[in-house]
Amino acid sequence: MTEAILTERRGRVLIITMNRPEAKNAINGPLATGLWAAVQELNTDPGLTAGVLTGAGGAFCSGMDLKGFAKGEDITPATHFFQQGSEKPIVAAIEGFALAGGLELALSCDLLVAAEGAKLGIPEVKVGLFAAGGGVMRLPSRVGYGKAMEMAITGDPISAEEGHLAGLVTKLATPGTAVDVAIELAERVAKNAPLAVAASKKMIRATQGTTEEDLWKFQSSLMGGVFGSNDAKEGPAAFAEKREPNWSGT
Repeated sequence: MTEAILTERRGRVLIITMNRPEAKNAINGPLATGLWAAVQELNTDPGLTAGVLTGAGGAFCSGMDLKGFAKGEDITPATHFFQQGSEKPIVAAIEGFALAGGLELALSCDLLVAAEGAKLGIPEVKVGLFAAGGGVMRLPSRVGYGKAMEMAITGDPISAEEGHLAGLVTKLATPGTAVDVAIELAERVAKNAPLAVAASKKMIRATQGTTEEDLWKFQSSLMGGVFGSNDAKEGPAAFAEKREPNWSGT
């Protein structure tokens, strides 16, 4: 069986590749488990200072595997990354698109490199859900209130170029070179003192207003009504059956 996550060491940088190209690197159980294991490897190895997260096959990640979700597949390890991130900096290298949980994975990273023309979005409302992996929390500080609200309630993506202008994307790359640009950026980070880098990351994150811990608590009060709804069942079912969803609002 092909491994859902591949890792490669490049000096003090760990390259983590989501390896489900046939499914646009959608997050299923094995990918979630492998991703969290790779993040723990980065966190605990003193020989590593930074990471790069990317996807195989010309796409970053299409989000949660909705067919797996409809079957009740467990992706809990991915939620650990959404909530806790990594102790050490990770650069997301985005080709093609980062959508839904895919963009939330990128937002769980610290710096984003995106290929020109890549699409970035949280389309969960189109399938009866909302971006509960940190997307609705983190986007306002990355792209501004108005753009974050537009992305959240229309479900429409923005381009990498628009994301760069808004400050979401750190660097634009020529298509096909996002990983190279991200590695170069991570290597710049890795030249510095590891403890100082990790502490600097924590301090920058701590400046972002309301704590994420408080936001996760608030979000938990909303999730039951949405994720336990009939619409949350209808959305993935319609996706799997390749038809328009029939929303009931219940």
